[in-house]
Amino acid sequence: MRKEDCFYLGKIVSKYSFKGEVLVKLDTDEPEIYENMESVFVSLGNNLVPFFIDRCRLHKSSLLRVDFEEVKDEVSADKIMGSELYLPLKMLPPLTGNKFYFHEVIGFTLMDETHGNIGTIKAINDSASQELFEAEKDGKELLIPISDDIISKVDREAKTIHVKTPEGLVDLYLA
Repeated sequence: MRKEDCFYLGKIVSKYSFKGEVLVKLDTDEPEIYENMESVFVSLGNNLVPFFIDRCRLHKSSLLRVDFEEVKDEVSADKIMGSELYLPLKMLPPLTGNKFYFHEVIGFTLMDETHGNIGTIKAINDSASQELFEAEKDGKELLIPISDDIISKVDREAKTIHVKTPEGLVDLYLA
């Protein structure tokens, strides 16, 4: 399995017990939908390795307590500590309306209410406190905030996202 065919589920952040159980910090708004998984891919080196799960359950809010079949002691748990977990893209629940997964809107066109086509989404920047569309128009890069106040419509059929950008924002980039 390749990372491109998967989505990031979370990261192993700590050991839970001397029996090899670990806690995973999930990257999701709905952690409860991942409580009954049978397996995940664990990123080890440059490979995604399938790990089978004996039991997993929510621990506090966004942590998942996982008991892997292959990890039954602290030494084994130490070997996977800090590893990222992935699941195949086909396991993502479909989103509708103005909700979207970041990977699915790459290549979409941003249509601004005032300026029309303001570029094609090349990437999503989620490393800052405000998530941003990184779009490109005529060789220029635009950074547009991802916010319910700005996004007016996601049109999956036409591969466009309609936005109402704050006054002057687009002019900063395209002037």
